[in-house]
Amino acid sequence: MTTPTNLLGLDRRGLEHWFAARGEKPFRARQIMPWIYQRNVAAFDQMTDLAKALRTRLEIEATVATPELITEELSADGTRKWVLRLESGNAVETVFIPEADRGTLCISSQVGCAMDCQFCATATQGFSRNLTSAEIIAQVWFAQQALGAVPREGRVISNVVFMGMGEPLANFDNVVTAIRLLLDDLAYGLSKRRVTVSTSGLVPFMDRLRSEVDTALAVSLHAPTDELRDVIVPINRKYPLDELMAACRRYTAERERQMHIVYEYVMLDGVNDGEAEARALARLLAGMPAKVNLIPFNPFPGTRYTRSRPEVTQRFAGILRDKRIITTVRKTRGDDIAAACGQLVGEVKNRQKRRLSDIPVVRQ
Repeated sequence: MTTPTNLLGLDRRGLEHWFAARGEKPFRARQIMPWIYQRNVAAFDQMTDLAKALRTRLEIEATVATPELITEELSADGTRKWVLRLESGNAVETVFIPEADRGTLCISSQVGCAMDCQFCATATQGFSRNLTSAEIIAQVWFAQQALGAVPREGRVISNVVFMGMGEPLANFDNVVTAIRLLLDDLAYGLSKRRVTVSTSGLVPFMDRLRSEVDTALAVSLHAPTDELRDVIVPINRKYPLDELMAACRRYTAERERQMHIVYEYVMLDGVNDGEAEARALARLLAGMPAKVNLIPFNPFPGTRYTRSRPEVTQRFAGILRDKRIITTVRKTRGDDIAAACGQLVGEVKNRQKRRLSDIPVVRQ
């Protein structure tokens, strides 16, 4: 018996092809997408504008499969964290951060991570596998259902960031499919400025992302020199700063994309937070459209790092601002439930001994 297709894993074009392969008209995709994504309906028999025969066929050949909730935690600041079980027995974490003017959903793209950034709890879990496109977008579907959200009717989830578990660009094809659904007016209809992909610096995939979808990028910089970045962001040994910054220039080459990148910089006490590092960062970003987001380090069990003192962070920010670099200091959210930046761990089974050298190189 053929395994039913999880329709959450198909963007509009993929869904049109799926219907066409079964002798159905491609417009069926445009009928079914609003039911799934805008009304959060997973049962085909409830999709009342579809012919009864088609609904019966869909019940046999398709599914809208969503993850199982393991735990839900609510922070004192309103942040919610869900631990979601996948079919493989692994689990990932998804976080919703409510603010006065927005609601941001932080989603995962991999089970674990192979990037080995030592200030990140996910890296300590090892790497198991990439999430499928269905597993990625299912986190959005689940969160919308859990929050009682209806798109465009008092939208609760206004922003989606690929900043959960994993390196999104190391799971490129599945992440791009999910992005297309987030941007599609028949699905979630988010603005391109409200979907952000984080990367530790996979240069060839940054170029591919630029050519395939128009979305914001968060570059996990964390150090202004190769010597320091080689230690705390090991992918730098494969794609050093000169290559990374050249890719950033290419990504923002068009006028309308000039503010599409934010540079993330975690503040590690005595490691990368000195005045010399601030001046070096200003030189690195000189002449580029740049916004820097300074992130207080969020501790986790076993880490050797500590958070920079607030006055040190403000001094660092002041040096950048004096050089006319837009600089913000991120407010820590959800740290009381281990939902803050760098604290997500999930449940990683069947770990692979994947090395940074195993990350594929894509040449343009």
